[in-house]
Amino acid sequence: MVQEQTATEADPRLEEEGVWTRGPDGELIPDYDSTFPTINEGEVVSGTVVRVDKDEVLVDIGYKSEGVIPVSELSIRRSVDPASEVQLGDEIDALVLTKEDTEGRLILSKKRARFEMAWKKIERAAESGEPVEGTVIEVVKGGLILDLGVRGFLPASLVDIRRVQDLDDFLGKTLRSKVIELNRSRNNVVLSRRAVIEEERKEMRQAILDRLSPGDVVTGTISNIVDFGAFVDLDGIDGLIHISELSWSHVNHPSELLEIGQEVSVKVLDIDRDRQRISLGLKQTQTDPWQQVVDTHDQGDVIEGKVTKVVTFGAFVEILPGVEGLVHISELAQHHVENPREIVSQGDVVKAKIIEMDAERRRLSLSLKRVEEGDDGPTTASAESLGLSEEVFAENLATAEEAPALEETVESTQPEDSALTEETASEDAASEDPAPAEAADEAVALEDQDAGDEPEPEPSVQPEDDEQA
Repeated sequence: MVQEQTATEADPRLEEEGVWTRGPDGELIPDYDSTFPTINEGEVVSGTVVRVDKDEVLVDIGYKSEGVIPVSELSIRRSVDPASEVQLGDEIDALVLTKEDTEGRLILSKKRARFEMAWKKIERAAESGEPVEGTVIEVVKGGLILDLGVRGFLPASLVDIRRVQDLDDFLGKTLRSKVIELNRSRNNVVLSRRAVIEEERKEMRQAILDRLSPGDVVTGTISNIVDFGAFVDLDGIDGLIHISELSWSHVNHPSELLEIGQEVSVKVLDIDRDRQRISLGLKQTQTDPWQQVVDTHDQGDVIEGKVTKVVTFGAFVEILPGVEGLVHISELAQHHVENPREIVSQGDVVKAKIIEMDAERRRLSLSLKRVEEGDDGPTTASAESLGLSEEVFAENLATAEEAPALEETVESTQPEDSALTEETASEDAASEDPAPAEAADEAVALEDQDAGDEPEPEPSVQPEDDEQA
């Protein structure tokens, strides 16, 4: 007994722990099992891809048998081709699903190993606010699906700062997004790429605001069009062109002039640095048509134009794109006009004489009747003599809907025809608002006629203005 124990202790092979062991008969045999790593189900292991088939992948993890990854356990993508997911010699991580299935195989899962590691990374990112990266693998109703190791949902409204017209453009692209919602039990991950872009642009916006000044002319791209104007992307910050600043002529809708993606040169009109808002003008980069009128025309010139509006107190005539003049109802014809539509209609091309031009206030008073008679007499239809307000000349207020209110103002300046005889009313129709001197001459002429001819007395009623004259 003592000799046997001494022999055993003297055998150097037993000192190599985990290599040799004794068999049932006491004989030393190699301990092969002890050379293999210990693995447990649910554990993540590393290995090398040694074979790629159409329905499975074999991985050497240093175990007594090679691990098998079924095609369904390769990726979270649907209908994946194994050859597009892994290559021979790739070092990959896999989760142990089953140490031995019914056929004695070691079953592994690459997607579940990635899933476990991805969740840990996503949870850390959600806590720290750091963005995560993922590739767009699907376009679904309402947004995009990103491969983060788990399926992450990126809503369409959070893909970009502005609404994306075609989500298919993002398919296959790698995007950086922030985790805004996380639910491990439901495997739910909601992302926002917009939050990342806004953060990146925050510093850029401030730099742009510091660089710009009112009066600068800059180039940008139309990023959005709305009813009240258009937004321009100025390399990281949007500025607004209000509809009134788009053109010198009237614009019904910004889409008449602009389209999304169009490059434009604009002038900086105002900057609100506290609210990070920039007001822009497009028409300021174009020639002011009013200056052309001032340079090429004088009071008394006869010009040709197109009737753009007919209202109760007259008609507006466009003589150049963006320049309109008012033909007051008293300047439409030689005779008295009850309704301007008796004389002109929208779209008519007419010749008119300039009777008043005020470039500073951008006002133009025109006359049709003076073209016919060639009269260069006093201006009887100026804004002051007619009692017209400033708004009459404003294009956006001179509409048919607002005409009744303005008509009351105009009518209050007209003489009362009810106090005239039939004969005097006829004369008054030819001259709606005679100058005081002309009225006095007319009264003297009537007195001379009565004194010289001595006709039979007839009842005659003169206008109150004439009697005062």
